[in-house]
Amino acid sequence: MRGKSLPNGGFKACPCFSFVPTNTRFMLRELPGDLEGLSTMWTADEIARLCYEHYGSKLPKQGKPEPNREWTLLAAVVKIQPTADQACDHSDGRVQVTKEVVSMGTGTKCIGQSKMRKSGDILNDSHAEVIARRSFQRYLLHQLHLAAALKEDSIFLPGSQRGLWKLKPDLLFVFFSSHTPCGDASIIPMLEFEDQPCCPVSRDWASNPSVETSDNLEAPEDKRKCEDPESPVTKKMRLEPRTPGGTAHRQSFGSQERGPNPPDVSSSNLTAEELASVTGMTPSGAQVVDVYRTGAKCVPGEAGDSGQPGAAYHRVGLLRVKPGRGDRTRSMSCSDKLARWNILGCQGALLMHFLEEPIYLSAVVIGKCPYSQEAMQRALIRRCQNVSALPEGFGVQEVKIQQSDLLFEQSRRAVQTRKADSPGRLVPCGAAISWSAVPEQPLDVTANGFPQGTTKKGIGRLQARSRISKVELFRSFQKLLSSISEDKWPDSLRAQKLATYQEYKEAASTYQQAWSALRKQAFGSWIRNPPDYHQFK
Repeated sequence: MRGKSLPNGGFKACPCFSFVPTNTRFMLRELPGDLEGLSTMWTADEIARLCYEHYGSKLPKQGKPEPNREWTLLAAVVKIQPTADQACDHSDGRVQVTKEVVSMGTGTKCIGQSKMRKSGDILNDSHAEVIARRSFQRYLLHQLHLAAALKEDSIFLPGSQRGLWKLKPDLLFVFFSSHTPCGDASIIPMLEFEDQPCCPVSRDWASNPSVETSDNLEAPEDKRKCEDPESPVTKKMRLEPRTPGGTAHRQSFGSQERGPNPPDVSSSNLTAEELASVTGMTPSGAQVVDVYRTGAKCVPGEAGDSGQPGAAYHRVGLLRVKPGRGDRTRSMSCSDKLARWNILGCQGALLMHFLEEPIYLSAVVIGKCPYSQEAMQRALIRRCQNVSALPEGFGVQEVKIQQSDLLFEQSRRAVQTRKADSPGRLVPCGAAISWSAVPEQPLDVTANGFPQGTTKKGIGRLQARSRISKVELFRSFQKLLSSISEDKWPDSLRAQKLATYQEYKEAASTYQQAWSALRKQAFGSWIRNPPDYHQFK
């Protein structure tokens, strides 16, 4: 599904609806004048509650945190559509919607570059957002199977060109994360206040705070700092006052989901106002004393963080890499990946062969945690807002961003509260769980990139592959292709003989053109894996 930026900041989601901003809800407003009153509403809390309930009822005990000792992060994709009898031709002014979790992921870990494999059978990045997105791709593959078999319950309809499909016009997808994404979005100001609630953060402050942050327990190195009750970071966090959960337009300090790390200042695509020096004061006069820091490290070769104490620790807007335990990773931060998906779509290169347009997220909802609306806007949208000359169907999306006031029960903060003064150290859960809305084997539990319980001797065998690993998603793609007669293949797959994963990805020409434009204009330092890691068949 393709969205379009509108002059008033709205979001065109489909021919029937457009997004218009509201204070606490997303509203779908019908475009045709005759049906002007048609709208559907849902709140960030409803999305969060649905995901938390799904986590409790659909995910197994295996892979979940050990009570009172471990915590984890949660992400999901939620499908929203009008109920069957209230589609676009309904005119009573309101529609009821169905909300369904179609993919979910948990996880906090990444593997180091020395553990990467050229066979595509290991998960390099097991952060919750990445697991949820890969699980979503598995769901999309299943839906394409249904479409190719002419099943009416697929989310896809035939496109205007041979072999291509498009989303049904009344569908949209919302991405949920229980925590602020690691990287740029996690560079959030800490304010010095007494009893008053925290004040809104100004655009120029959040876009270029030379401030220190500790928001992201995403990075293992910073997770360890937060796990140590005697570390300077943990002591500082205990001294900071807490406030009630924030709203979509306020800075909130609900909990620290990931590891502390600082902000980053990027000169790419930021306005002069956004690059202005930080004064250390918000417009309300509250003193900025520090920043929540992200565990993600600046990409090697790019301008780095200042490392100065206090609010000047980080620079904002930079590309960042998730840290490893001594072994550097090649995994870009979740902030960077979400920004990329906001232009290229969530479907990836392989599925683009079968799609008329990319599959975009209409909204991103964040659970209760340290949060800044401005930092989220900067990290996910504004860094890339000037990217142009994209192929038809691709564009920078005005994705709607909002925060829920509901805390994930197995987040670091929630577990820490329950644990209270119990002995023992709090650590991140080492396992990751993938769930997809597919009929066969929807669950996948991994550790260190392989199915949980895999031994060294078992690595390389079919049963030692995650269902969302590159090689398994490629196998599902090939299975889909073989189920379709060759005369009905899309043109991109008929033009040449393709064999390897790399060849199929490169043959998705419009996707590759869009990716090239994004790298040239905004993300030039993006770390890419060498081609020999994609030569498997």
